[in-house]
Amino acid sequence: MDLRACMRLKKRVRENMTTSIYQHIIQAKIEGQKLLAVLIDPDKIDISYIPQFLQKVHTSIITHIFVGGSTDAEKKMEIVVKTIKQHTTLPILIFPGSHEQITEAADGILFLSLLSGRNPKYLIEQQVQSVEKLIGTNLEIIPTGYILIDGGVETAVQRVSETKPISQNNKETILHTALAGQFSGKQLIYLEAGSGATKMVHEKIVQEVARNLKIPLIVGGGIRSKTQLETAFNAGADLVVIGTAFEENEDFFFELRSFK
Repeated sequence: MDLRACMRLKKRVRENMTTSIYQHIIQAKIEGQKLLAVLIDPDKIDISYIPQFLQKVHTSIITHIFVGGSTDAEKKMEIVVKTIKQHTTLPILIFPGSHEQITEAADGILFLSLLSGRNPKYLIEQQVQSVEKLIGTNLEIIPTGYILIDGGVETAVQRVSETKPISQNNKETILHTALAGQFSGKQLIYLEAGSGATKMVHEKIVQEVARNLKIPLIVGGGIRSKTQLETAFNAGADLVVIGTAFEENEDFFFELRSFK
């Protein structure tokens, strides 16, 4: 995908905002178009820097903006989303660590269930606590099966949720967990190595899950180079999420002006 094709795709994303973010993801999957999201953690970004950051986003092939993190220690979620909204027309999705991170200033929310763990707080309790906020908003709610994969380090998700990731050696469990999510009605499956991961989800795992799923597949964590991004896309990821790589090296934006 060159920059011109990317801009056409972004235009289509914006046009589809009047209907459904999810339907656009489905259509991109059908057409073989690859999507890329930048994950912005409210705890890690200076609000005054957001306009400059988004200028770089707009020169790249990024199609979606995710906002969230395992915690929101400074309670900046709403002001960060509102500030982002002032400077972009790309769809903004909440990537919540808890029900407290919900803000109607966004366009939609990944309604996450941590399928890889067995802590009821993140399987259903946080979701129940979020309902009162969600029924009063116009957010597009996208049920998402969230599967934490061992990325080589203990992640914030692991600590906050008090659950363990699934070993990358246990491909069958990962596949069965993903399919259980699909069978229970999730609209997306998200394979996550975690923020700060030293290794991404292995391409063979992505291939196996993508081959068996009928719904779109998101992959994130440990992706710090264009080569790794291409590996995830070529393995079958429909949407890739990058966060830490941009926090550590914003020049990475310039590497992402095109994708073949």
